[in-house]
Amino acid sequence: MSGRPRSRTHMRGFALPTAIFLLVVLAALGGYMVLLSRSSQLSSALDIQGARASQAARAGIEWAAWQVTDPQALQPAPTPCPTSPTLLTLDGTLAGFAVSVECLRSLEDDGAATVAVYEITATASTGAVGGLDRVERQIRATLAK
Repeated sequence: MSGRPRSRTHMRGFALPTAIFLLVVLAALGGYMVLLSRSSQLSSALDIQGARASQAARAGIEWAAWQVTDPQALQPAPTPCPTSPTLLTLDGTLAGFAVSVECLRSLEDDGAATVAVYEITATASTGAVGGLDRVERQIRATLAK
């Protein structure tokens, strides 16, 4: 009787463990794809926020540069720096950023005249310190008048 094929009743349940294994593997792959997609989206969002923070810091530099090189102030004496640090409030697409502008003025003698040198630092930030959404950019500029 050993040459006789097994009946179908002895082969039941063989496909069930294989199907469960495939479902577990597919679920794990799906979970990994969702995690990868989420981290990619978060990275892209932070990249955009970083570019916006750079623009907010640049706006701070431009504001301070206007304060010290104002063409309306036609005076021979060097213009003083704005109060340091100055916190700027931006609107529009940069509304969520806190911008701190610091200015340091020094007088340099170039041989023929005394020149005022302004070192301006603007720092733009958004999000909670230590949070996943924290973005901060700092720009420095040196101007002479």
